[in-house]
Amino acid sequence: MKKIGFIGLGIMGKPMALNLIKAGHNLTVYDIKQEPIKEVVAAGAKAGKSAKDVAAQSEIVITMLPNSPDVKKAVLGKDGVLEGAKPGLILIDMSSIAPLVSKEVAAEAQKKGVEMLDAPVSGGEPKAKDATLAIMVGGKKEIFEKVEDVLKAMGSSAVLVGDIGSGNVTKLANQVIVALNIAAMSEALVLATKSGVDPEKVFQAIKGGLAGSNVLNAKVPLVLDGNFKPGFRIELHIKDLANALDTAHEVGVPVPLTSGIMEIMQALKVDGRAGNDHGGIVQFYEKLAKVEVRRQK
Repeated sequence: MKKIGFIGLGIMGKPMALNLIKAGHNLTVYDIKQEPIKEVVAAGAKAGKSAKDVAAQSEIVITMLPNSPDVKKAVLGKDGVLEGAKPGLILIDMSSIAPLVSKEVAAEAQKKGVEMLDAPVSGGEPKAKDATLAIMVGGKKEIFEKVEDVLKAMGSSAVLVGDIGSGNVTKLANQVIVALNIAAMSEALVLATKSGVDPEKVFQAIKGGLAGSNVLNAKVPLVLDGNFKPGFRIELHIKDLANALDTAHEVGVPVPLTSGIMEIMQALKVDGRAGNDHGGIVQFYEKLAKVEVRRQK
């Protein structure tokens, strides 16, 4: 049993924290909203007054926050993690942020004797709930080995991919592939529907072949039901793709397909669909083709 602090109890963070409690860890939690704190406290956690307070009571602190500025504020800011941290504390940032920010935060943490891993996740809310997330980790091998059991309480896999920042580079690669898979799926199913072919039967016919994927299996049933409840919101995928584009341009990698899907998501945002699940990318194609991909009655 480890003394763990958890900061950020959103769509992903709350079920991840609950799984750590189920695994028998001693949890102190903090969020800017009170409602999720109450829920996690009811499951056995203790409420912290601030990120600083959480860090002061913990040997490991996990952050699960929306974007780079949120992580910097929670860790480096007033009443942040580093103000309460004792030397030897391990900070695991499981947010999806810019790799350069991970390196910046880790460098500041190091000055206080705090070791950091960047460990973003893939799998969305369903896999956060059933503790089967894929976790991509950047940092020192010896630090990773100290907390591997903690990560495995939240995910089915935790892979050390390289030095600090590597976890978020891997997550950006993941997000590019997922976005483009959903776009390809959307184009194909709109084509099938407009051509008069049942999209559900198309899915059944192709899912076992080379075109089959976890994305297809997860998203097609939701699209067929017209269910675009997140999941993983389009606005968050936009954030990840913005980080992917910035990182790609910094290192000199042209990413034309990523630029294209980013503009599709931006169009959906302008259309008031930023809060939809990213499976809602199909709505961009549906609007153009004037047809809906739905389960046939």
